[in-house]
Amino acid sequence: MSSRSSHSHRPHRPGPTGNRVATRNARFQQWQALLQNRTKRTHQGEFLVHGVRPITLAVEHGWPLRALLRPADASLSAWAHQLMDQVRTEQPDAEQVEVTSELLRELGEKSDEPPELVAVAAIPPDRLDRIDVPANGLGVVFDRPTNPGNVGTLVRSADAFGACGVVVTGHAADVYDPKAVRASTGSLFAVPTVRAAAPRDVLDWVDDLRAGGVPMRILGTDESGSVEVDAADLTGPTLLVVGNETRGMSVAWRDACDEIVRIPTGGTASSLNAAVAATVVFYEVDRQRRRLRREGEPTR
Repeated sequence: MSSRSSHSHRPHRPGPTGNRVATRNARFQQWQALLQNRTKRTHQGEFLVHGVRPITLAVEHGWPLRALLRPADASLSAWAHQLMDQVRTEQPDAEQVEVTSELLRELGEKSDEPPELVAVAAIPPDRLDRIDVPANGLGVVFDRPTNPGNVGTLVRSADAFGACGVVVTGHAADVYDPKAVRASTGSLFAVPTVRAAAPRDVLDWVDDLRAGGVPMRILGTDESGSVEVDAADLTGPTLLVVGNETRGMSVAWRDACDEIVRIPTGGTASSLNAAVAATVVFYEVDRQRRRLRREGEPTR
């Protein structure tokens, strides 16, 4: 989907009577709190989505929207009108609210012009059964990440390399922090991303998968791992565990791993950023599986 600057503009269409926010009233303050206050996001069960691609993917994947906010005093692109029409058809309970440009600029965290749209999206339940694991699925655990941007970047990479789901465990940065949502560039809406309080919750889920016939291996990542990543067999169903940015995997996750791999590096860097390291391993998983598929193809 191209950005709004490439679309022709159509005349602004007023919204339903009374469906307008022009002051910093209680409703605006609720939305504003979603930007910075995790407790408010959890209590209200919703978060804000910015940007053409993230909002488009949220709608394409049928993510429940509570409201779609649009500027009350500006024209909109064809993209914005088309998306609003789609939401009106597919999610008639989602409100479409006009907000003055000054207030919408604050909600969009913009310093210049207001965004065309800001979506208020529902937070889904944190159930591991939201992740559908295929026969050779790749699942990902991010253990106690502290940086929401790293969470979003990891989800984006997981999407790019075909992971079936991401689990964020322990006391961690919020998956629905605006920085995480932006960094995912919309992949949050394509890859089921679930929060789990402790490793035991995830390990019970893995036990159930194994009992159901999915031989899931748990693979940890650490700079002191015993096997270089390209020497490990990553072709079967795998749960990849990525540790905290500074302390690595917890003891519980280390004990749960069937194998711990390392990425061979040179230069003066002491280690890789957690999301970057995960991306390297994702690529190796995908490389091995592509090779296996090619080898299985009949020769002509």
